[in-house]
Amino acid sequence: MTQIFDPVPKNEAEITCLYVNATSKVQIIRITNIPNWYFERVIFPGQRLIFKAVIGSLLEVHTGTIASSILSDTIPCSELEVKEEIPDTPEWVPLIPISA
Repeated sequence: MTQIFDPVPKNEAEITCLYVNATSKVQIIRITNIPNWYFERVIFPGQRLIFKAVIGSLLEVHTGTIASSILSDTIPCSELEVKEEIPDTPEWVPLIPISA
């Protein structure tokens, strides 16, 4: 089930993104550079998150420490975009069913 707490602002082009926490620490990811929209999630080690983002948004990755978090990376969401693969189709597809 998809949960959208902060939908992408209307009239904005959106992309589907995938982020994976490949570290052994808890991370907080945020998008703060889009006016009138704020996106923040907690990502546990090994967790994957698929989310919608506005084209041009930047994902801030904050790594958790005991008492605070440190901004460890900023990634353009365009680099995290999930592009659907075209299903494999045979080179030859009959247009008319062949009867026995």
